[in-house]
Amino acid sequence: MKKVMLQGKAILVANVNDNYYAIGAKCTHRGGDLSQGSLQDSIVTCPRHGAKFDVTTGKVISPPRVAFFNPKIKDEPSYAVKVENENILIKI
Repeated sequence: MKKVMLQGKAILVANVNDNYYAIGAKCTHRGGDLSQGSLQDSIVTCPRHGAKFDVTTGKVISPPRVAFFNPKIKDEPSYAVKVENENILIKI
């Protein structure tokens, strides 16, 4: 995983089974940097409170772990990715 800045947006680029995906890089709960989290299969876990997102779709898999509180959070935006030669192109 790697965070890149494109047109003022923080984008997380992840390689899952030799396919590249791009979603928003800031957790929709409290803005945690998803590039500092962990990636297992296609699921990225936010390092702050443990919210989980599918990097292939941006969908929320599970909300953050916060004691006595179960906040609802939004899906991450998802961006189309195209690989040309050695370049990864992201459509914003």
